Amino acid sequence: MTVNRAQTHDWAAVIAAGGSGVRMGGPKQFLPLAGRPLLFHSVSLFLAMPEFSDVIVVTARENFAALEKEFGGKVKLAPAGATRLESVRNGFALARRNPVIAVHDGARPLVTAQLAREVCAAALKTGAAVAAVAVKDTIKSSADGLTVSATPERAKLWAAQTPQCYRREALEELLSRFPNAGDVSDESQLAEHAGMPVALVPSFYGNIKITTPEDLVLAEALMDTERKSAGVPAQRVGFGYDLHRMVEGRPLILGGVHIPHNKGLLGHSDGDVALHAVCDAALGAVAAGEIGVYFPPTNLTIMGISSKVIAEKTLEVLAGRGAELAQMDVTVIAEEPKLMPHYQAVRESLSEIFRLPLDCVSFKAKSAEGLGPIGKGEAMECHAVVTARIK
Repeated sequence: MTVNRAQTHDWAAVIAAGGSGVRMGGPKQFLPLAGRPLLFHSVSLFLAMPEFSDVIVVTARENFAALEKEFGGKVKLAPAGATRLESVRNGFALARRNPVIAVHDGARPLVTAQLAREVCAAALKTGAAVAAVAVKDTIKSSADGLTVSATPERAKLWAAQTPQCYRREALEELLSRFPNAGDVSDESQLAEHAGMPVALVPSFYGNIKITTPEDLVLAEALMDTERKSAGVPAQRVGFGYDLHRMVEGRPLILGGVHIPHNKGLLGHSDGDVALHAVCDAALGAVAAGEIGVYFPPTNLTIMGISSKVIAEKTLEVLAGRGAELAQMDVTVIAEEPKLMPHYQAVRESLSEIFRLPLDCVSFKAKSAEGLGPIGKGEAMECHAVVTARIK
């Protein structure tokens, strides 16, 4: 089924995220998945779809603040009920006169926009539609939980997923007609009880619901596979730190730039704290150790080398691990000299050394306000955060 992606339909999505997560040891909606809370993945997907003018998240009130912080006023928030059906009813109450309502589990983070479009389009035709996959395993039923009582015909079995979509008037009728149906596991059962046809829309097996810790591991693997097949590079973040004494008789080199001053940085190399911090951050992003592994201070043959050599080796290590730098943010802490006049020169140097666009390089300096060795002008330190892409 093909749906026009550019068309806006004024649909609404009700994302049910009120589960207690007993099998996960706590609320699963905010467990980390690919660096973000699990729930945020499905919320972001529906917010990005032009067909959906309303995205309503139904969850415990204590979760409201986290959602407001992440999405601001882009989402509507409804309190979770004692049952799934009560939660859906609370979410439905916040929907405007949307022609189609999509109900989705917040614990299904791998749903795709195309699937949501197809299920909603089917609901427009039939009144109700569910995403589902054909059952692959042979299913056994048991009357007592101990012995097999029957084997249903597998060819007729489908495993229901979400989204489950409805014409607004159809869902409104079902919710009002069955006010006490607290034992249903999804809304489509109400449609079955009412004799309303429910369309099956073939889904994909990767649209899993996170219920157990094993599901979370599988979801991470599926997302990584999808990212790689789409040619989207993964991103890794590294942090670096360095500190050197300031002494007279040494040139002051920062980010490969000579800064006029009566003191320089004492070190085995030229003491460039900026390059050292960036290199450690870059190596950390790919778990490749730190610069002392490649340039040990016990190696007297490299005494006084330019830190640009260290940077070149760092780029070589990253390339060997299929990675490249994407961005850096560098902060020097020093009482003297004043570095603001040199910001642009250091940025341009870092951009050239690490082969990055200038707008991907940030360099700044802070004072220690006269406190400690740095505040007395006896030392200088640098903090760096970098982002690396894994190709």
